[in-house]
Amino acid sequence: MGAGLAVVPLMGLLESIAVAKAFASQNNYRIDANQELLSIGLTNVLGSFFSSFPVTGSFGRTAVNAQSGVCTPAGGLVTGVLVLLSLGYLTSLFYYIPKAALAAVIIMAVAPLLDTGIACTLWRVRRLDLLPLSVTFLLCFWEVQYGVLAGTLVSLLVLLRSVARPGVQVSEWPVLVVQPAGGLHFPAVEALREAVTSRALGVSPPRCAVLECSHICSLDYTVVLGLRELLEDFRRQGLTLALVGLQEPVLHVLLSADLNFQHFPSLEEAEKYLSQEPGTQPHSFSDDPVPEPSLPC
Repeated sequence: MGAGLAVVPLMGLLESIAVAKAFASQNNYRIDANQELLSIGLTNVLGSFFSSFPVTGSFGRTAVNAQSGVCTPAGGLVTGVLVLLSLGYLTSLFYYIPKAALAAVIIMAVAPLLDTGIACTLWRVRRLDLLPLSVTFLLCFWEVQYGVLAGTLVSLLVLLRSVARPGVQVSEWPVLVVQPAGGLHFPAVEALREAVTSRALGVSPPRCAVLECSHICSLDYTVVLGLRELLEDFRRQGLTLALVGLQEPVLHVLLSADLNFQHFPSLEEAEKYLSQEPGTQPHSFSDDPVPEPSLPC
């Protein structure tokens, strides 16, 4: 069986969800993908005790039903009765029907589902999404299971790329502020560390920095280790890396890790504090008293 052993069940699930979403979009209703997967899985588990055929959705059968005006599951009963009657009384007539005619019925039923404009839309919206589409389309001419498997793998790589290389916004005044544009997960640790060190420690003279964390809602252990190393890099230079806008779950994780870091509730307080620290260019501020820095945690 090779790759087909793992890919065929995946293809069945993908086909069922895809055809359900396609006709839900055409007929203006929504489906629950979790419910679809649960029903397919339960049906196949129970069917395995009775030596039944695998149960899944079918593009061709669903398209024919849609073109015939079928609206309820009762259409399956009607189809079953017609099949039994055909096998009982019309078998001899099937001999004269060319196989190409059966293929033509499926082709004409599925043809309205073919979206030829999707490539142009993806080119305008996000060209990178054309990559998994093209890989899947081309490899399906070789083997369908290889096309589905390769398309899934490429999609995962594209997703991993966006997670590993998050956008980083950098503000240079009045202190260096680095803000990850999205969440922070373990593949992105090195990219964030490079962005901070290159702009704060890789310049002459080195300077303090603020890591704006309002967009970070969760951390894993690898991210905590990366932040620990980043804080130590700043301490070796006699500088401060302040954290701002920590959400409660993130703050709890960092406190549990005992990183001994400076954190502030707002960017303004961090800027005022760091403006008095070595490694920060002097700027003019009002005569208001400088707030006391938060205690090391």
